[in-house]
Amino acid sequence: MSTESQGPLGEAVKASWRRFLDTYEPLRPDLYRYCRQLTRSPWDAEDMAQETMARAFASLAIMAEPPRSPRAWLFRVASNLWLNRMRQAREAPIPEGVEVPEPATRAEPRATREAAGTLLSQLSPQERAAVVLKDAFGLSLEETAEALSTTTGAIKAALHRGRAKLVTPEPAEPAPVAPAVLNAFCDAFNARDLDRLTALLLDTATLEYPGFKIESGAQAVRDGSFKGTLFGCPEGGYGLVDPPRCELRAHRGESLFLWWSGDAVHAVVRVELDGDHIARLRNYYHAPELLTEVCRELDVPFRTHGYPPAALP
Repeated sequence: MSTESQGPLGEAVKASWRRFLDTYEPLRPDLYRYCRQLTRSPWDAEDMAQETMARAFASLAIMAEPPRSPRAWLFRVASNLWLNRMRQAREAPIPEGVEVPEPATRAEPRATREAAGTLLSQLSPQERAAVVLKDAFGLSLEETAEALSTTTGAIKAALHRGRAKLVTPEPAEPAPVAPAVLNAFCDAFNARDLDRLTALLLDTATLEYPGFKIESGAQAVRDGSFKGTLFGCPEGGYGLVDPPRCELRAHRGESLFLWWSGDAVHAVVRVELDGDHIARLRNYYHAPELLTEVCRELDVPFRTHGYPPAALP
């Protein structure tokens, strides 16, 4: 979007966002790890971290003075978001005729090296948050109580209950069977065939870079990310050094695309299908913590690219 079309207000917001990032973007790795422990999913953690940053940015505008400890305050924003989500989930009405499953007692599959830090689903939201803040991030009882808007006595009780429930997770689930359209996508990508790639998309398909931008419609995806990824973007200073390559991998019970450049993965891409066509692609090129975690679990070389450049929440 051009400066002229944004106007003075848009420029002022962008300037404020850049100043916000000067302080809070260095805290993103810790924020992601905290959200990761709460949600037990790298994808949900990335979404929650994005929303936490947006809420923190908006909240600062109405605060009388900035928080004394930006890190602890960011954890508080994330904690409130997490606890509100869990409360809403408990209070949501159950449609008539729908059977309620028993509470989960098995951990999400993950690598053996993560076992010691796994928090199982039978921990209550407050127990899980308390254990993570106190044991993983070293917050004091007082800081943990402030982050969770409760008392130190309640935190001591939550820690006692939560620590007693920590167990080793179950082995990983078998890899899913990949739909044929995903293999066809890899073949077309590796042949650098834009026509075949576009034909695999719904006309209404979207390609999203979480927290950065969305391309809507098959033609926009073709002319944008597909063309830029496969053939480079000379006008933006991005030319291809190595031919790109797409690989289909199974990760935590779902099929993912790994987009390679040379000997390293540059992007992890999630896929949503509608029948035998692709309805949505989510490209985590600008999500360094998530990209690092997924690629380490898959034991593949990778390269991160930082956060979105001057992106607005």
